[in-house]
Amino acid sequence: MEAADYRREIHDTFSGGTGDLDANVHRALEIGSAYLDLPIGFLTKIDEGTQTIVEAVGEHELIQSGKNCPLEEAYCQRTVEMDNALAIQHIGRSSEIPQTAYDIFGLGAYIGVRIEVNDDVYGTVCFADGAERDEPFSDAEQSFVELLATLIGQALEHREYRRDLEERNERLEAERDRIEAIATNSFDVLYRLDTEGTFTYVSPSVERMVGYDADELEGTSFTEYLTEESTRDALDAHEAILDGETVQQLEVSFVDSEGERVILELNSSPIETDGSIVGAQGVGRDVTERREREAELRIKNRAIDDADVGISIADAQSPRTPLVYINEGFERITGYASTDVVGKNCRFLQGPATDEASIEALRSAVETDTATTVELVNYRADGSPFWNQVRLSPIETDGAVTQFLGFQDDITERKRTEQLVRLLNRVLRHNLRNDMNAILGYADLIETGDGSNIAEYSGQIQRTAQNLSALSDAANDLERVAYEQRDPKRIDAEDLLESVASVQRDRCPAATIDVTINCVRDICSGGELEDALTELVINGIEHSESPEPWVALRADGGEDWVEITVEDDGPGISEMETAIVDEGRETPLDHGSGLGLWRVNWIVTRYGGSFKIEAVEDGHGSIATIRLPSIGEDDTVEETARRPTVLFR
Repeated sequence: MEAADYRREIHDTFSGGTGDLDANVHRALEIGSAYLDLPIGFLTKIDEGTQTIVEAVGEHELIQSGKNCPLEEAYCQRTVEMDNALAIQHIGRSSEIPQTAYDIFGLGAYIGVRIEVNDDVYGTVCFADGAERDEPFSDAEQSFVELLATLIGQALEHREYRRDLEERNERLEAERDRIEAIATNSFDVLYRLDTEGTFTYVSPSVERMVGYDADELEGTSFTEYLTEESTRDALDAHEAILDGETVQQLEVSFVDSEGERVILELNSSPIETDGSIVGAQGVGRDVTERREREAELRIKNRAIDDADVGISIADAQSPRTPLVYINEGFERITGYASTDVVGKNCRFLQGPATDEASIEALRSAVETDTATTVELVNYRADGSPFWNQVRLSPIETDGAVTQFLGFQDDITERKRTEQLVRLLNRVLRHNLRNDMNAILGYADLIETGDGSNIAEYSGQIQRTAQNLSALSDAANDLERVAYEQRDPKRIDAEDLLESVASVQRDRCPAATIDVTINCVRDICSGGELEDALTELVINGIEHSESPEPWVALRADGGEDWVEITVEDDGPGISEMETAIVDEGRETPLDHGSGLGLWRVNWIVTRYGGSFKIEAVEDGHGSIATIRLPSIGEDDTVEETARRPTVLFR
């Protein structure tokens, strides 16, 4: 057979890349062995310094499939270093083959070529004979072996490619199966849309969510299943996706197979092919139940926030027991914003008038994880005191107290009323008893006397009765004011003071009543304020020892408060009366003429203000000071009006 025939047969063996590669290699080795007239042919694989025989023909004991040896002991050690064939006809006389290899294998003639697969050394294809050759290897023979190495290399590359492809396909198949399993078992729906908004894929989980079969949805437009109000938003979102944008957390109302509305939250992104957007893909999640829970929670939160009482939660597991939540009621009662107090202990509400026994009761309840209710004076953010009823309850989680739930109720109005009732009972009971005893005593003197002092005794009885009547009128006025409905409004300071001064100038022409205005902001108070100022001006006039009494009205304003002072030139107020205002002290012996001052104090403090009265330093005259919230031109009464404060501080 001619050399060309051998070459053709070699090509035919590997043509088309079909058939069993091992069988093809074996056949090629047989063809090469016949062409070269060398009885031994073999294919090696070299890996990490070891040569392994992959395929072999011939009877050599050490050159059989599966045999291996260190590369340094192999004939191929030099072959893998060469770009062309290594051909040796007399190995015993060649320095190219290690002596060790010659001693082990005993081959006399050898020709081999390096095989590369994907530009990496794979191994060699070689032919050999135990005897030496008479003739050197021709160029044609070397070219034949080089051709065979090329064909085997290409076949190995093709097989490796097919294996990689199969493995990749297997991985893709497994990944597809995994994704399909996830899509089938997921609570979310996976979907794909074309540019027209038509479903091209919907995962099987859609049936659990909205009752439609996935095949039923594919080929239909998503707009067929949306409520009217959601369709426009969904179309706008689809257009945005086709422009390359990503849409996240879009909520749409989807009508299920039963006609019920299901709220879906969609996250969608563009599908790109060859740089062009060909549709949209995304995930849909049923958030109907979550939205219903959120709506229910919003209603509950709104109810909690709209409650008149303050509600707070404190961390029982922190040594400081800091607040972790307050409702809007707490903010309204105390004037503190949530951002200002969360993280702090409730002690910031305490102040000079806070009762230590109440503080200790709260502290003990926290330390012993017990519930308690206390009433104590606390202080708002603007510094004004108020009566606070605090109910504290521990909250347990898994048997351990984790939070304290607190309810704060502004009971200032109730405490004010209780104090007023005690005052009226005490004063009227005391004065009625003493004055009636005096009237009875004078009546006995008239009955048992000689008649010379009857006129004097009758006058005493008349004056005592008039005092009782006046006291009764003062008590009625105080009670009337106390039970009038609170009605804050905007009051011009200059108009108010001038009105009070004008009326009293007409009533007492001998009196001098000065008015000074040093404020531009109005007063936020009730119409009763005019009665309070009138009470103070009349007191100053009637208690003056001068035939020409002097009273000064002055208003000074700031950003938050307007301060009105009423100064007179009378004998000065007694310590008993200043104690009535400063300390709220009203005992059976200290009842006196303080009802008028009580009335003033009641009016001022019910609008969140304060009142004090004191003697002038030289002892001649007194100064009464009223402090009330100021209101700017752009402020509203609702925003400015303050809650009632305690009667005395």
